[in-house]
Amino acid sequence: MESKAKRRVATENGDTGEDLVLATLIRNGDDLGPIVRHAFEMGRPESLLHQLKHVVKKKEVEIEDLCKTHYEEFILAVDELRGVLVDAEELKGELSSDNFKLQEVGSALLIKLEELLESYSIKKNVTEAIKMSKNCVQVLELCVKFNKHISEGQFYPALKTLDLIEKNYLQNIPVRAVRMIVEKRIPIIKLHIEKKVTSQFNEWLVHIRSSAKDIGQTAIGHAASARQRDEEMLELQRKAEEQNISGLGDFAYTLDVEEIDEESILKVDLTPLYRAYHIQSCLGIQEQFWEYYYRNRLLQLNSDLQISSAQPFVESHQIFLAQIAGYFIVEDRVLRTAGGLLLAEQVEKMWDTAIAKMKSVLEEQFSHMNSATHLLLVKDYVALLGSTLRQYGYEVGPLLETLDKSKDKYHELLLEECRQQIANVIASDTYEQMVLKKDTDYESVVLSFNLQTSDITPAFPYIAPFSSTVPDACRIVRSFIKGCVDYSSHGAHTNFYDVVRKYLDKLLIDVLNEVILNTIQNGNIGVSQAMQIAANISALERACDFFLRHAAQLCGIPIRSVERPQACLTAKVVLKTSRDEAYHALLNLMNKKLDQFMALTENISWTLEEPPQNGNDYINEVVIYLDTLLSTAQQILPLDALYKVGNGALDHISNSIVSAFLSDSVKRFNANAVMGINNDLKMLESFADEKFHSTGLSEIYKGGSFRGCLIEARQLINLLSSSQPESFMNPVIREKNYNALDYKKVSSICEKFKDSTDGIFGSLSNRNNKQSGRKKSLDMLKKRLKDFN
Repeated sequence: MESKAKRRVATENGDTGEDLVLATLIRNGDDLGPIVRHAFEMGRPESLLHQLKHVVKKKEVEIEDLCKTHYEEFILAVDELRGVLVDAEELKGELSSDNFKLQEVGSALLIKLEELLESYSIKKNVTEAIKMSKNCVQVLELCVKFNKHISEGQFYPALKTLDLIEKNYLQNIPVRAVRMIVEKRIPIIKLHIEKKVTSQFNEWLVHIRSSAKDIGQTAIGHAASARQRDEEMLELQRKAEEQNISGLGDFAYTLDVEEIDEESILKVDLTPLYRAYHIQSCLGIQEQFWEYYYRNRLLQLNSDLQISSAQPFVESHQIFLAQIAGYFIVEDRVLRTAGGLLLAEQVEKMWDTAIAKMKSVLEEQFSHMNSATHLLLVKDYVALLGSTLRQYGYEVGPLLETLDKSKDKYHELLLEECRQQIANVIASDTYEQMVLKKDTDYESVVLSFNLQTSDITPAFPYIAPFSSTVPDACRIVRSFIKGCVDYSSHGAHTNFYDVVRKYLDKLLIDVLNEVILNTIQNGNIGVSQAMQIAANISALERACDFFLRHAAQLCGIPIRSVERPQACLTAKVVLKTSRDEAYHALLNLMNKKLDQFMALTENISWTLEEPPQNGNDYINEVVIYLDTLLSTAQQILPLDALYKVGNGALDHISNSIVSAFLSDSVKRFNANAVMGINNDLKMLESFADEKFHSTGLSEIYKGGSFRGCLIEARQLINLLSSSQPESFMNPVIREKNYNALDYKKVSSICEKFKDSTDGIFGSLSNRNNKQSGRKKSLDMLKKRLKDFN
């Protein structure tokens, strides 16, 4: 009820809800902007203005009510203010009196203050004077210190002192004259330092160039030692692998890689260079110094790349290459340690220049060399140079490719040298079997080249089947292989076994085999020499396997990879062909010698009146010669060659016996002469059988014999001695008993038989002369006999 009354009173007083809200906002000090904006947006600004006026009136009423309520209190407050005004006047008087007294006292103090301020000013001036004096003293002390550094050649400390003076003291020098002197002297001093440093740097340039050769030689020497250690270790590893394969043990070797001791190589002090570069940087002219250093070093390089014509290159190449190696070792050190003095692109440019010049020099010098040793000497040092500089990051591939291009020239020279050596060896050979008196000789001559025919060590003294040509030639070939490997190794290609093998074949075929064939074909050798050459070729064939293994071993190729049948040398086949050529020459020479003995058949009496009891005289000499020949062949030739020699000799004798009957010097012969030849033939057959068994050929050629080589002579003698010679005309019998005889030869021989008038031989010869009508059938018969033979 009370709230309703209040609302009604408020309504009566004109207070609506909006008026209350507006009054509350004004009382709280809130922003009326939103209400004003809303009123204008709603189009009711008059209503808002009316409300504001109503609020103002309400506040005025409240103020009036408040004044009426506190009127007495206002009166009291006014009275109090009047009392305070009286007190303030009293206080003002007191303050005036105190101020007068203070002024009296303060005047004396003010005089003292002015004196104090004057003292402070004097002190400040003195302090500044002292400070200025100290600055002058410090500058002078720095100048003295600077002069001392200059006199001692310590340019960097001197430059730092000068920089300190210029930056920290120069502008603070109070004495203008001193400051101007110092300012003028600073550029002159800097120029003096620059000249001094440049002079020292130029001396260092001269010194480093003269030391480059020693640096290069030391570095290349380290590379050579490292290579030797690696080769020794690889050799031990290869031996260990071979022993492991053979089941002889288990060995392990490790290849230690030795780091380059740069300090032991680069013994030249680079401090002058570092100092010069640092001082030039401090002077602000480092770019100028970059250019100066690069230009002078490039001039030195171009000078180093010039070779002297006063000395052969083979004598001066080590100095030439060592100088270049030392140069680039120094440049690598400068590039890595001089802090930007040299750019990698500049070093690459200098290296490209050196590579191009070295390639040109090497190609020209190689083209003029006529000694494989000299070429190998230069190549080996160039390879060491490449190995040395590769460790410093230089690309040496183009240099090694230049060496690879000269390999044909080197091998041509090496082949020519080996040709001369082999020719001298063969020319000086006595063609006598070597006699080895002790096991060391056997090992160095036979085992070292795989020339043994048995794994059993023989008794000593041992007579080898070959002459001195074989071990001497093997040593030359082994040396050739070493030369090939030495040139091909450490080059652009790591797998060079095929190259070595190619040139090994070339040596054995085009040089060794050719010299042997020339010796065979020049016609200045006898039977024993031809036999020894054939035996030597057989030994060299066996040595081919050793040559191939030795080449593989030096090239680092596993031995088992070259022991396959398809891996053999072509030269082995070629030597086999040459051996056959030697056998052919041996047979020809042997036949010529036999012809000399068989020529003695002209001294036989072909018309003996009594049957001979023994053979003819010539046959003894023939048998003795054959015995000597085959005994010698048995010692030095393989059994297959011995078989060929025996067959060839006896076959030739058989032909010679038949030819003796056909000889024009034999006009007629009788049965007694045939019996004498029969005795000769029996001696030969007996000898042939004995030799065939004693030489061991009967165990190998079970279906063959030497006797079969005399078949033509035997069938002829059997026919001439036959009681029924007419059986020759029977094809079946002729095929069985006389298949080696030629019809025409038989016909010619029959005409010479003394008793042929009444016998079958007469009818046979007459038939050959008279029955011309049967010419066609006889021609067919001759053709069949010829085809059979």
